[in-house]
Formats: sequence, structure tokens, C-alpha cells
Amino acid sequence: METHVIVGAGPVGSATALLLAEDGDHVLLVSRSGSGPDHPGIEKVAANAANRANMLRLSVGATAVYNCANPAYHRWPTDWPPIASSLLQAAKECNAVLVTMSNLYGYGPVNHPLTERDKLAATGKKGRVRANMWAEASAAYDASQVRATEARASTFFGPGETSSHFARVIPRVLAGKTVRVLGNPDAPHSWTYVPDVARTLVILASDERAWGRPWHVPTNPPLSQRDMVEALADLAGVPAPPVRGIPRWVVQAGGVISPLLRELREVLYQFERPFVLDSSAATETFGLQPTPMHEALSATLEWWNSRQKSASLREA
Repeated sequence: METHVIVGAGPVGSATALLLAEDGDHVLLVSRSGSGPDHPGIEKVAANAANRANMLRLSVGATAVYNCANPAYHRWPTDWPPIASSLLQAAKECNAVLVTMSNLYGYGPVNHPLTERDKLAATGKKGRVRANMWAEASAAYDASQVRATEARASTFFGPGETSSHFARVIPRVLAGKTVRVLGNPDAPHSWTYVPDVARTLVILASDERAWGRPWHVPTNPPLSQRDMVEALADLAGVPAPPVRGIPRWVVQAGGVISPLLRELREVLYQFERPFVLDSSAATETFGLQPTPMHEALSATLEWWNSRQKSASLREA
């Protein structure tokens, strides 16, 4: 039985912990609150991952350390560097594989499907934070100090995910209310399913072919935001609601009072024009395939319905 240390008890960290625990491994799931799913193989730990002493103590004997943390969106420049540095040091000193869960911000705007060969050329502060995290881990790998790899995904959706852009519109779709989305509702966009992320992280930790480079999580062909809304409505058996785009000027104006909208301005390009992820490398190398979109959306809808039912019972 191997021991795995996962930092972050959000949807990705929790899904990865369950996958490993169900395979018979021991998981230390680390978060500030000590939260996470209940499973005999998961030990939930309340700790500050930015504290190097904490992570060194927790990582002794670990096969892999997974960075699935998710600092507050507007605090990335201050909160990410110490967390990333702490986990990198823990992996180095404990001879554990470092697997970082990342996104596509580091690339910046492009006009073609993104591959792992694209440079991390973002100029925005959040994109540079992500780019710098990988640069430090990659340099440590090149210096033979650590076995490191990174998974990159597009916009999340799936069971347990409530904070992504798509997740925020699901209740309105189910209620038949007009849906307002960022940018252009008809621009093709890649959507990454949370369970596919978890499967990818587990493979990257265990397969030495993954180390020393980033990998895109297997992701279905792109769909527009309107396509996603209509597909979800069809599965739910409700009429597809109107879908309206939120213009850039509205986001910019709202950013004066909303920290979230203020930070979104940096990545609006992802929703204003085609934003497509090429994940063929992971499929060709590891045989990983994305969960078919119909199946993924069905599981997402089932989770949301269960969540709403539980909320109704608590209020009764």
C-alpha cells in the first residue's frame, strides 16, 4: 500500500483522493479546514500547505505529492508562490513525485488549439504565477532534484464543481431562467471533466514517462457555451433557456466593486473567441480517453439534482 499526499480538498483533490483510496492506497488529504470525502483510506488533515515544516512532516514516506490547492482567485500572486515552493521542497526532500494540477492561463491568448509545445507567454499576473510555478518545478527536474510533472486542464465541470463559470449557470438552466455567460456564447470552448482530471493525475504520478513535462488532461472536442446549456437542458428535460453574452465593458465596470470580476478581465479572451485544448499527447502516450460528453453531463446533472434534493430536505 502506497501513501499519497494531496493538498486541496476541492473537487479535483477529493476526486483524486477517492480514486487512490478505492484502489487500496492510503491518502493524506491536506487542507486548511481538514475537510474532504469520508473513506477508510483517506486521512483528512487540517494544515497550512504554505508551511514547509508541515509539508515535510506530512510527506515523509509518500510516493507522490499532488498540488490540487485552489487559493482565492484574487490572491493568487500572494498565496500561490509559498504553497508551490513548500510542496516542491517537500517532494525534493522526501523523494516523492510532484504532480501539479494547473490550467491554461500560462499560455496567454493564442489563435490555435493549445498543445504542450506552446510557450507559457502570458503577460497577466495570474498567468505569470502559473508559468513561474512550472518553471521552478521544471528547473528542479532538470537539475535531477525532483521527479515533477504538471497536468493542465480547461474550464472544469462535473460532480462537486460549483465555482467554475459553467457550474454557476447550471441552476439557471434547470430553473428555465435566462443564462448570461462571459464573452461570445457561440465561440468554441474546451471543457474538462473533473473525474478525467483525477484519472490523469494518478497516471502522471505513477508513470515515469510523464515526468519532466506538462500534459493536457484528455478533453472532449470543444462546444460553445450555448451548446453546453442546450445539451444540459435536453438531458434535464427542460426547455433550453435564452443565452446572452456579457460584454467586456460590463465585466470591466463590475470589476470596480467585485474582486472576482476584476480578476476575470485578464482571461476574458478565453470566452470571446475560440479557446481549444489539444489533449492528444496524453491519449496517445497513456491511452487515456475523455469521458464522453453525454455521459459526463448526465453525471453532472445527477449530482446537481441530488444536491438540490438534499438542500430541500434540510430546509423542510
